[in-house]
Amino acid sequence: MTEAEPQEAIDAVGLKCPEPVMLLHAAMRRLTPGQELTLRATDPSTERDVANFCEFLGHTLLIAHREGDQFLYRIRKASE
Repeated sequence: MTEAEPQEAIDAVGLKCPEPVMLLHAAMRRLTPGQELTLRATDPSTERDVANFCEFLGHTLLIAHREGDQFLYRIRKASE
């Protein structure tokens, strides 16, 4: 079985804090509960910021890993 494609994909490569999390927050508003998105970024602060964002708002951080100089995240929106 293959993993479903996320409903949103955010490219924050080259953006600095707080822009990646601002884009993430805006995208999450567009999703319905249970939908997923991916975020690709190069700012190392996203390692901390994305985890804190998910924890604070109750979203599920499914994937958080580094690929070279980029960070990749997959997040599922919390049920309301």
